[in-house]
Amino acid sequence: MSDTASPRATRTPTDWSTDLMQRRIRARYRAERRFRMLGLGSILLSTAFLAFLLITMLGNGVRGFTQTEVRLDIDFPRSTLMLDPGALEGPDADAALANAGIDTVVRTAAAERYGALGERRVLSDSAWLKVREAIRANPTIVAGSHTFWLAASDQIDLAAKSDATPDAEATYDKLVAAKAVKTGFNANFLSAADSTDPTAVGIWGAFKGSLLTMLVTLALAFPIGVLAALYLEEYAPRSRWTDLIEVSINNLAAVPSIIFGLLGLAVFLNFMHLPRSAPLVGGITLALMTMPVIVIAGRNAIKSVPPSIRDAALGIGASPVQVVFHHVLPLALPGILTGTIIGMARALGETAPLLMIGMRAFIASPPGGLTDPATVLPVQIFLWSDEVSRGFVEKTSAAIIVLLVFLLAMNGLAIYLRNKFERRW
Repeated sequence: MSDTASPRATRTPTDWSTDLMQRRIRARYRAERRFRMLGLGSILLSTAFLAFLLITMLGNGVRGFTQTEVRLDIDFPRSTLMLDPGALEGPDADAALANAGIDTVVRTAAAERYGALGERRVLSDSAWLKVREAIRANPTIVAGSHTFWLAASDQIDLAAKSDATPDAEATYDKLVAAKAVKTGFNANFLSAADSTDPTAVGIWGAFKGSLLTMLVTLALAFPIGVLAALYLEEYAPRSRWTDLIEVSINNLAAVPSIIFGLLGLAVFLNFMHLPRSAPLVGGITLALMTMPVIVIAGRNAIKSVPPSIRDAALGIGASPVQVVFHHVLPLALPGILTGTIIGMARALGETAPLLMIGMRAFIASPPGGLTDPATVLPVQIFLWSDEVSRGFVEKTSAAIIVLLVFLLAMNGLAIYLRNKFERRW
């Protein structure tokens, strides 16, 4: 009998050349391919949903930045205008314009110019305001005839964008044939505030309210959050009390935002009697919501500073306070700023806490200060989306585009600050 063992007898269970191991390897490769295909499919599906959202928003929103105008010739000497041009030079100019019957003059001129078309509301309800502002800027125009390009009604505006009723389409075609209509950029949308007329609304009032609210939020949340992070990471002794504070901060970061709205309603409005629907109250409420995020981001950024930096500073005679504020804080600042801007971007898109403190009021003029009634972009979008008129649909999408651009700008600023101040070791 030969002492040499057969090749099959020398194989071990982990021999890669056996049929069992080959089947396992093929099964492993098939599983990896399936996992790769699932991952690729997930990415493609999420990208498709994102593309659908962006295309839909851009398709509807771009039209919100345009406005249709109708030509109207007004012969002021023949009209029923009750206005003395000399009255516009005195202190009672506003009262004189208010009692001049300009809206009646515009409706009469539209009926004379377009006949039956004028009765179908060719012009928007707020078109006469542009005539009033033109008279205020140049009172001499009431001495003769003048040509105005006034905002068309919401139905004519939709017809110009191929999204209206057949009757409105027919009216628009007649205006086109008369060369009395044009569509251009809607500058009023970027400079006006809210209105009941979809052709006269603008986002500047809500945008300014968002800026004032974010200013209060940043002024409160950033210094308090950074100082709290420094104390917890550099000075606070390890004790049961400190552990309780850390757990509470982590839990506050996960609390639903509407809870902070209820807190603001109970404390700042009902107890402290601060002005309702004001950027001051909105900023304080959002600061409470943003502060835990800044504290957590600040602690992580401070932890990332190598201990050798502290040891070197202490070795050359720096005090503990100098170590923190001259060395640790500057090196941790990029991470702190990035976390702060991300937290501010989250606060900018919040709606629920601001609804609870009354920032859903109809605001017809931009706020002049921190205590004036105001609204913010997310709430304005919510209010417009709830309107019945179809003219508000494209305005809602346009406001969403403005909000997304604002958020992208804040995220871009975070990336820039991180890359500019980041230190590598």
